[in-house]
Amino acid sequence: MTEDGAFRERFARVAAWIDDYLRDTRRYPVLSRAKPGDLIAALPASPPDEGESFDAIFRDFEQLIVPGITHWNHPRFFAYFSISAAPVTIMAEALAAALDVNAMLWRTSPAATELEDVTLGWLREMLGLPPAFHGIIYDTASISGYTALAAARESLGLEIRERGMAGRHDLPVLRVYITDQTHSHIEKAAIALGVGRENVVRVPIDGDFRMQPEALARALDDDLAHGRRPMCAVATVGTTSTTSSDPVAAIRAITQERNVWLHVDAAYAGPAAILPEFRSLLDPAHGAESIVVNPHKWLFVPIDLSVLYVRDPELLRRTFSLVADYLVTPETDVHNYMDYGLQLGRRFRALKLWFAIRTYGVHGLQQHLRAHIALAREFAGWVEHEPDCEIAAPYPLSVVCFRFVVPGRDDAAADALNAEIMDDVNADGRIFISSTKLRGRTVLRLAIGNERTTREDVVLAWQIIRDASLRLR
Repeated sequence: MTEDGAFRERFARVAAWIDDYLRDTRRYPVLSRAKPGDLIAALPASPPDEGESFDAIFRDFEQLIVPGITHWNHPRFFAYFSISAAPVTIMAEALAAALDVNAMLWRTSPAATELEDVTLGWLREMLGLPPAFHGIIYDTASISGYTALAAARESLGLEIRERGMAGRHDLPVLRVYITDQTHSHIEKAAIALGVGRENVVRVPIDGDFRMQPEALARALDDDLAHGRRPMCAVATVGTTSTTSSDPVAAIRAITQERNVWLHVDAAYAGPAAILPEFRSLLDPAHGAESIVVNPHKWLFVPIDLSVLYVRDPELLRRTFSLVADYLVTPETDVHNYMDYGLQLGRRFRALKLWFAIRTYGVHGLQQHLRAHIALAREFAGWVEHEPDCEIAAPYPLSVVCFRFVVPGRDDAAADALNAEIMDDVNADGRIFISSTKLRGRTVLRLAIGNERTTREDVVLAWQIIRDASLRLR
């Protein structure tokens, strides 16, 4: 394919499409207009017997696939956590795909391993984390959190790696501590690790949706008094619903006194610590055993790239290392990253983060994050000045939770109104927002995080939301 120039020609066509897409993503409705089953009905039920032309495949990509895409890389995507893939990191992904390395061992691609070492060292410095932390790249925070909890379990010295948990009467009940604002992947990890949902303890929160340290201390002491074994406490810096941050310093003092593993989930908010004025977000986490940050959320690299920092990488290696004969290598003093997690195969994810950091530089990344935070604060100001609309939670970073109220009517009526506003706004197609539940009430969320989002995009979002509320109130 490459000899006759076909690959170059086709790749140029793909590159041109990507360039056009990124230049004018706003022409697409953010939320896909597809109905369930549309693509299934449009595609053959069986694979082709003979190969098809690139022209035919690309035509179907444009005509069948793109209409079924919800455009996460859209500057008016304000739902969930807004993300974006910068053009230079898209190129890095293409180069990684072309190289197609499996970075499981140092020798299976030395540059992939050592670039991960170097790039995560840069990121650690940018975040202000101590050199004692070693970083490993996984796909998402779900796997990073699972890995951290697995290491926490191994740290208890219960011989679970060799003897397992089934049928053992010598094992205490293991406990994991979260709040109702903790991301659900922690509970999933507890299920997968055999802890069970019954043993995931929900610690009460305060009025700002943060874990109450004194309530955590009581829960830990009660479990210890009844023979249950605390395995891990999870503190969040930047919760998914509100971006609130648990009081990590107070939590760390409690877990340290009781010798309990502290995992800090800073998947969303962690990157903000590259700003000197937000360095305090992660400063209290320096004493934690593990910390996760997701560059694919707010450092402009394509999903997926999650970084787990651990204080004791040898414990992590002991938790997961299992080397088959055909994977034994003579090299010493190298990182064979397959030993530090569940996955044997590992994509060359470090390349896109390296491209991003070098392209933007620390100051360029800081500039983008500051702009997003400033836009969120401006949006919150508009909400605060709108009659019958209220801020539903603190907005320390780039997410604003807000809610329209119905004077003289109960909360259920307001819940219905906010749900209707969200559906109406998203049906418009020009923006996409999401909602959550806080204290049992429906609230709307606007998240800013795409590198191409402008003030005009946020102004338009508020106009669309406000117009919908006036029609429906």
